[in-house]
Amino acid sequence: MTMVQVYNEDCMAAMAKMEDNTFDLAIVDPPYGNIDAIGLSDCVNKNKQATKRTQYKQFENIAPSKQYFQELFRVSKKWIVWGGNFFGISGGVIAWNKHGTAFGEGEIAICNTHKSVRFFDYTWNGMIQENMKYKEQRIHPTQKPVALYKWLLSKYAKKGWVILDTHLGSGSSAIAAHELGFNFVGYKLDTDYYNDALKRLHRHQRQLRLFVD
Repeated sequence: MTMVQVYNEDCMAAMAKMEDNTFDLAIVDPPYGNIDAIGLSDCVNKNKQATKRTQYKQFENIAPSKQYFQELFRVSKKWIVWGGNFFGISGGVIAWNKHGTAFGEGEIAICNTHKSVRFFDYTWNGMIQENMKYKEQRIHPTQKPVALYKWLLSKYAKKGWVILDTHLGSGSSAIAAHELGFNFVGYKLDTDYYNDALKRLHRHQRQLRLFVD
């Protein structure tokens, strides 16, 4: 039986207790810092948000330290880091074309799963989403679609692998792991966002159970 576990905890404190290579794959999306994909600092200017209809809680847009990456690479055999181009990480490239506007046309992840450049095409632009029939509710300003994480897990993870997400965000990674049957551990320090992500995950799990029954 697979288990999806999410914690309202500092990922640095959690990783400090872990043994080397605890996880088979980490897929993480840490804050990019003041020089980020959308050119905004600390999410202060809400007038520049992609979707003015949604007022997100302000979050600390502080890039992780070198120690964070040392710990991440220590506890994870394989890793995919969104925004890795901002952190000076070298490796293979995953380019997501989201057909965006205000938040950029796409995003890049740096990884050690491969050495080439690979692409994922999925519209995610404000109120416009690739799958408008089953539109995802946005609960976080840097939320990524479940479909993106399902694609990553399907392509770069193997059956039986344990997955880590140090910055849970909206919980999309946890939902994807649950759908595909991966053991998963995620961390979110902000209590409000953690509770929102947990509610979203539980709601999705209930819907899947109803569908299966």
